[in-house]
Formats: sequence, C-alpha cells, structure tokens
Amino acid sequence: MKDAERIPWVVGVSGASGTPYAAAVLRGLLAAGESVDLVVSRASRLTLLDETGIAYRDAHWREDLGEWLARGADGKPGTFADIDLGDVRHWTAGDLAAGPSSGSYKTKGMLIVPASTACVAGVALGLSKDLLQRTASVTLKESRKLVVAVRETPLNGQTLKHLVSLDEAGAVVLPASPAFYAGATHIQDLVDFVAGRVLDAAGVPHGLYRRWEGELGGGSREGDGSREGPQR
Repeated sequence: MKDAERIPWVVGVSGASGTPYAAAVLRGLLAAGESVDLVVSRASRLTLLDETGIAYRDAHWREDLGEWLARGADGKPGTFADIDLGDVRHWTAGDLAAGPSSGSYKTKGMLIVPASTACVAGVALGLSKDLLQRTASVTLKESRKLVVAVRETPLNGQTLKHLVSLDEAGAVVLPASPAFYAGATHIQDLVDFVAGRVLDAAGVPHGLYRRWEGELGGGSREGDGSREGPQR
C-alpha cells in the first residue's frame, strides 16, 4: 500500500494486565488487511515482560513484536505463524511529535487494548501525558472511533465516572469480559472473544469467535468448523 493511501488503525497498549488481548487484536487487524500504527506505553512493557518474558525495545520493535504476536495466550512460543508486519508502523510512547499526535494525521480510529484505569483517567481528563493518551484525545476531538477495552476489577467510583465521561465523549467502553456461549475450549478462545468484540466495535471483519445464532446449546457443540481464527 502506498503511504498516500495508508489510513491506519492506531492500537494503544497500556500497562494493564492483558497483553494477549492486544496481540489478538493486532493479529485480527493484520489478517483483515488493515494498516496499524502501534503505541506501546512504558508501563505496558513491564506487563509484557512479566506476562510473556518478552522485552519490547524501540530499537528492535519489529523483532520483538513478531515474537509477541507468535505467542499464544498460554505463553507458548510459535503458536501463530506467518504474520506479516509489513504495514505496521511503530511510534515511541514519548514521541509527542509523532504522526498520531495531530488531528491532520489521518487514521480510522484508535483501539486501546488493554486499557488500565490510569489510562482511562488520563484520557477522560485529557491529560495527554504520553503519545497513547494524546492520540486518544485527538481521536475524540476528530470524532473518530475510539474503543477502550478496560481491564480491571473491581472498578471504583472514580473510574466509573471516568468511563461514563468517555462514553459521553463518544468512545466505546468495552470491558475485557470473555463470554462462554461461543464454546471456548482453550484460553486462546476466551482471549479471541474479547479481541473479536473489539474488532466488531471497530467494524473490522474477523472470524475469531462463533457468533450467537439464537439456538441454545450451541456452545457445547464441538468440531462444527464455525471458528475461523488464526491457525495454531
């Protein structure tokens, strides 16, 4: 794709637990042929290291991202293969002059996966303390799609107020809450359900989970071939 025609989704990864959710969303976007601009916060790198053992480095981001996206939700390396990172652009979290920091930089919107309560507060209050928060503020002011996959429990009153503020500002507040009617048999299925709901909110087609069809007992059926997620 030529740069002049490139209009990406911005994916922001905050410091909340749930880096497998971010990986599943990224794989889903790339599988759908979408361009991606990626912002990995400083705090999220500590979470990624803790959850996967991967040290995400700005100078080696493509290598580290490839290793991250190849891992399954259970931490097993090499679970996913043949992931083309050719249309991913990495922006450092401290670069407030980056493309997505400006409303004149065209994007389809932003997906924050996972979103910590600190990230939620920063975006709701318009703090823009790093590129992730700044890009979210720009996304809202430009009336573009913003999906906030909050990952925390329990939620205190202040965070609930911040989430209401985001909803009122036009964001989609999407708690990382897996469902079980899709017939999950593996932790990856639960992760993919949440990732699929994020992509649904963004209007990006995918086959990450079996959709509800109004028939009870569907989740207990096995081998129906309805799940078309990445091969692993």
